[in-house]
Amino acid sequence: MIVNVNGSINKYYVQTLCMIFFPGIKFSGDEAEDNSSIDVTVRDVEDGVEAFVSLNVDNKHTEATKTESYKVEVPHDRTVKLAVGAAVLAAAGELVGYRPSWGMLTGVRPSKVATELLHLGYSKTRVKKLLNSDYLVTTKKASLATEVALNEMNIIGTPSRRDCSVYIAIPFCPSRCAYCSFVSYTSDRLLSLIPKYLETLIEDTKQVFATIKRIGLNIKTVYIGGGTPTILSADQLRMLLSTINECTDVSALEEFTLESGRPDTVTAKKFAVAKEYGVTRVCINPQTLSDDVLKMIGREHNSAEFFRAYDIARASGIKYINTDLIAGLPGDNFKSFSATFDKILQLRPDNITVHTFCVKKSSDYLRRGSKVYSLRGGDVGKCVDYSQIKSGQAGYKPYYMYRQKNTVGNFENVGFALPGAEGRYNIYMMEEVHSIFSVGAGAVSKMMKYPENDGEKATILRLFNQKYPYEYLSDNKTADLCRQYEEFYKENFGDI
Repeated sequence: MIVNVNGSINKYYVQTLCMIFFPGIKFSGDEAEDNSSIDVTVRDVEDGVEAFVSLNVDNKHTEATKTESYKVEVPHDRTVKLAVGAAVLAAAGELVGYRPSWGMLTGVRPSKVATELLHLGYSKTRVKKLLNSDYLVTTKKASLATEVALNEMNIIGTPSRRDCSVYIAIPFCPSRCAYCSFVSYTSDRLLSLIPKYLETLIEDTKQVFATIKRIGLNIKTVYIGGGTPTILSADQLRMLLSTINECTDVSALEEFTLESGRPDTVTAKKFAVAKEYGVTRVCINPQTLSDDVLKMIGREHNSAEFFRAYDIARASGIKYINTDLIAGLPGDNFKSFSATFDKILQLRPDNITVHTFCVKKSSDYLRRGSKVYSLRGGDVGKCVDYSQIKSGQAGYKPYYMYRQKNTVGNFENVGFALPGAEGRYNIYMMEEVHSIFSVGAGAVSKMMKYPENDGEKATILRLFNQKYPYEYLSDNKTADLCRQYEEFYKENFGDI
């Protein structure tokens, strides 16, 4: 699709709006090769902003004009986005006969606007109405976004500028799921790198923790993610976890997480080690309890192995267990998803995260040429609704939410927790509450630069480690990153 804009609007914003209605669409500038286009014109008019949209797709044409009135509390650039969003939704909605449940909200954090409005002092009821009227979010999703925002605000409280978290990457898996796009390695040749990788990771972990101590920061959470960290043996886990214990007082952490999402990597010995060294949260992720679907998506475990792993996790005494499910997996349907969800509720894990199947560019599904993009998502909406209704009835609260591009039906990912069992690292990372120091291949550190004046937004400096383990091992730059961390804090916080 060719995107032409005239006026004070970002072309990328228009592209993200188009992706709601045309999932998987490519954007180009070659009119000879592309017969679809959208033209957006924005202009200031008396008391507001007018947006005109002309849309051409597959020899079909629609137009729409929308005007957004100025409001005292809404900046000009937001007013422009509201006008353009309304115009694109009107034109594209007419062309394809579809109304997106999240309206014009396109970003990864659909509760962000609700949070901003709550911080301005609007009531819960008023926030819901504004999401519905101004952003064209359905009543149901407006209520969800507002509830998540309130729960997140209660968890975050008033953070200190000296708070931080640490992420440690283990980018290896026993096999690759067909929908996965994470940087993770599964071949025997690459898995043979694990001993050397772990040796280097441990030394880098020591460097990063020492740097955090010199800067004078307070570590709130530690998160070991992947890949699948429990691909490590019990002895290898002991090496890593004992190092972390040497570097910081894990008993003072709000949360210490070890991802263990693949049930086929879970053993009682590994979880005994995790418990011994202070891990407080693990993840046992079936994705689905349909063995046929598990086989289709490339998971090398069955539902029986999930229950075995879950029992091991409970018996270990580790405080919190999270389970991840995916709605809309190829081959799944409402009947099998609801059956899975009911069985998970019977186990009563502390957290349940329900993802919507997302089509990733580097996933095996797309490399195979599979046609998995879906505008309406079939019965996925019904699956998502079921999970939210049933979790609420069972005493779980939605506390964490994000969205990805090209999700089936344009739906969301939501974390539900029993009261007091919320996963904090995910909130701190997604809501950009404080700096995240990351160690290992593919890891990205996020340094928060706080504004000098209230009302201004924080900015983020992202520092990237090498993407691949062989790069990480051959050209390690952790020492250089640690110098950049210290320079950043000296520049923005003064003496350390």
